[in-house]
Amino acid sequence: MTHLGRIIALAAGLGFAQGALAQTTDLKFTLDWVFQGPTAAFLVAQKKGYYKDEGLNVTIDKGQGSGQAVTRIAGGAYDMGFADINSLIEFNVKNPDKAMKAVLMVYDAPPFGVYTLKKNNITKPADLVGKTLGAPVFDASYRLFPAFAAKTGIDFDKVNKKNMDPPLRETMLVRGEVDFISGHYFSSFLDLKARGVNAADIVAMRYADFGLDFYGNAVIVGPKFAAEKPAAVRGFNKATVRAWKDVIANPAEAVAIAKGIDALIDDKLEMERLALALQTNILTSYVKANGMGDVDKARLGRSIEQVAQTFKLPSTPKVDDIWSDAFLPPKADRMVAK
Repeated sequence: MTHLGRIIALAAGLGFAQGALAQTTDLKFTLDWVFQGPTAAFLVAQKKGYYKDEGLNVTIDKGQGSGQAVTRIAGGAYDMGFADINSLIEFNVKNPDKAMKAVLMVYDAPPFGVYTLKKNNITKPADLVGKTLGAPVFDASYRLFPAFAAKTGIDFDKVNKKNMDPPLRETMLVRGEVDFISGHYFSSFLDLKARGVNAADIVAMRYADFGLDFYGNAVIVGPKFAAEKPAAVRGFNKATVRAWKDVIANPAEAVAIAKGIDALIDDKLEMERLALALQTNILTSYVKANGMGDVDKARLGRSIEQVAQTFKLPSTPKVDDIWSDAFLPPKADRMVAK
């Protein structure tokens, strides 16, 4: 190669590098809650540079509930987020001009449920009648409790309700200020243990065990960002699935990365929380057979109908109004260890 040729090649290389840098996309992502084991995959993808590999500069912030995560994205403050798909269904019906879509399912089995202590002599749904349910007003399990009541044949109106801030929920149950609480299984169960309750003294009624086939949390995206930057959405999902494989293979590393971001994390508690989430919500038989991130559209359709009835929505969306598989990596890339 001549001297001039080398200069031209070098210039072309520099131009390509500058072009690559110019293509980096900023992406603001909101969680549904605080940094915990079950959301560590997003932090792993960021820490290990998986998002960067996809040309993304991702900022991840804590949330204060799925409802807030949905409205954060709808308002344009965030591009994508992690939230309960049932909150998304309700939002889309009430705000059709701002309708969003779920693009990567994470909690294939829902974590919703209600929990009490053996000393309260509550062993079955019928025992909840006349008792007091405690939960934050925005809690997904609390909002879906009417569906659980209808499914199990109890009168929703004959259950007393008491709302409080999230940190007080388990404490109020232990103190006897409420008779039972609602929440994610891997949160409420372990938070009760952290408050000194023996696991054998906790009575858990998970909605899925009573025939409610809801989906749980998914990655969601706003319509503007999806339309203008589809490659960024695909890249985010690809990097996130890559990170989930790491989390499954090495949960301790994932929790350590989360603790590196939030030093107040209790390693042991989050390891147990992550293990519970993987076992009961993430690595389901469907995911093991079909790969992570996709949904069974017939099941999602039934779930949407249940949500519409529970929230008394004026219309029932179609699956394609709520879900898109256009941004998923190929199935072969989404398969996880069995």
